[in-house]
Amino acid sequence: QVQLVESGGGLVQAGDSLRLSCVASGRTFSNLIMGWFRQAPGKEREFVAAIKWTGDSTLYTDSVKGRFTISRDNAKNTVYLQMNSLKPEDTAVYYCVSRRSALFTWEYGNRSKYDDWGQGTQVTVSS
Repeated sequence: QVQLVESGGGLVQAGDSLRLSCVASGRTFSNLIMGWFRQAPGKEREFVAAIKWTGDSTLYTDSVKGRFTISRDNAKNTVYLQMNSLKPEDTAVYYCVSRRSALFTWEYGNRSKYDDWGQGTQVTVSS
């Protein structure tokens, strides 16, 4: 099992930036697919971004493309989500996830494919 601990959430204004971090422990980090989901009040949990273990391939949901960047530092067992130009609709609890084996590209957005989840960190964007 992998333990995931997120940090970096907070209350910001529209247009501001935040960087979320997720530290993994319990398994070789460099072999994991890492990602972020989010859940807004009254809405389904949705895929935000993911990064393959090599770090050279990333995926994003359309609504965050060009604004969010996912990256990883395997030496620190950490994955990051840099969020720029934040909008009120980005308000949600953000969850870090990991997957211990390969996925097809079309599977990355499927929350049932991920093995481990963090507790979540709240991001609130005021207008």
